[in-house]
This record gives sequence, C-alpha cells and structure tokens, in this order.
Amino acid sequence: MLDRIVLELGPWNWMVLGFVLLVMEVIAPGIFMLWIGIAALLIGAISLLIWDASFWTWQVQVLAFLALSLVSAYVGKKLVGGRHDPTDQPLLNRRGAQMVGKMATLAEPIKDGRGRIKLGDTLWRVSGPDLPAGTQVRVTGAADTDLELTVEAI
Repeated sequence: MLDRIVLELGPWNWMVLGFVLLVMEVIAPGIFMLWIGIAALLIGAISLLIWDASFWTWQVQVLAFLALSLVSAYVGKKLVGGRHDPTDQPLLNRRGAQMVGKMATLAEPIKDGRGRIKLGDTLWRVSGPDLPAGTQVRVTGAADTDLELTVEAI
C-alpha cells in the first residue's frame, strides 16, 4: 500500500513531507523541524525538475535529503542560534550573585564552615571561617546553584 502511494504521488511525496514538517513546527515550535521541512521542500522541487532522470532513484533522493537537512540545520543554527545580545540585567535570575558585596549580621554562628545570615526576608546558608552569631560579615561570593553564599568577617 505504501509503495502505491509513493508511486502515485511521485515527486510530491517530498512536498507533502515538507508541509507536514512545517505544520509540526507550528504546532510544537522549536525551530528545528523548519530546517528539515525546508530540505524536504527543496528535494521536492528538485524532484519535480528531474523526476524522470535514471540516476534520481529513491536512494539518491533520501541521501540528498539527509545531506540537505544537515546543511540547512547548520545554516539555520548560524542564522538564528548565534544571537546572544548583552542584557542590562545580567544577574536577573541569579539571586545569590545579586547579594555579593552586601553586608549582614550572622543569624546563626558559623560552625565547621557553615552558618546562616539574614538578608532582606530570607535566611541564607553561608560558608566561611568559624564566627559567632551577631558578627558583621560581607558576602564575597555565591555558589553556582545560588543555595549558599560565601562570607568573610568585616
């Protein structure tokens, strides 16, 4: 049955595949199916021009489609994916990094390198030298996960 559909549609198989991939891109956007859909449409256009050529077998068409898919995905990545504009708020989603340089009082003593400070309405875990509760400290760094701050005595 599939052979019959492929034979009846001829070069339009690639066009149908290309449009299906573009519709899938609209339904689930991610800018990936777009490039593969464009490759399928291009192979369909080439097939319309040279369908009767003896070398244009289905194996050659599939290989050309795979190669064109890779090329179009690479070009698409270069066109769309390489934009990383600088932001005016580089620390927006990095709360711990926003605290660097602030001063606070230890809410709990630092014992064995761990303690707590209160900054704003949040209790933060801190690491640093052992210090008693009530000591003034300055935040000198934040862990990558923003779960712990590094402090030093003032």
